[in-house]
Amino acid sequence: MNELASTFLLCTLLSGGETETRHYFPNIGEERYVRIDCETPTHVIEVGLDNTSSNRDSVHQALFAAILTDKTPMVIVIDTDGVEDRYQYELRKVTERAGVAYAVCSRDFVRRWVATSPYRDLGNDKFLYDLPEDATAKQHCNLGSAFEVPSLEQISVSPETPGK
Repeated sequence: MNELASTFLLCTLLSGGETETRHYFPNIGEERYVRIDCETPTHVIEVGLDNTSSNRDSVHQALFAAILTDKTPMVIVIDTDGVEDRYQYELRKVTERAGVAYAVCSRDFVRRWVATSPYRDLGNDKFLYDLPEDATAKQHCNLGSAFEVPSLEQISVSPETPGK
């Protein structure tokens, strides 16, 4: 499952989510745009596969999209091997410091969750998130806790003293 397929499946978990949305902005006399992997009524989300250095760009992309949309930035990593590799570790630490919501979802779990979604009662609210809630599911996809990220105003920006 590649990044595009993963993004599509994750966006289906987030009812009301739309993939590959564009937001335009002026720059040097031209109209430019950014493409957002997944956009919900409240979040702009960048999705990446584990074990790739390109995931570092996800934080930047999510933050810039948040500036353009006034929505909450989020980064989701699709984990293929169950190991927090160096790039996932870096992302987790940077998103914590920057106040960006961060989640890791097992690729296989996302496939199963989407396949079984017709059997869950989501009610009539089309913007209701179909997020894993029970503890076992959260071990494989911690999306619910990522939606509870503190605001930037609540994050301490004082740098840690090296070596302590």
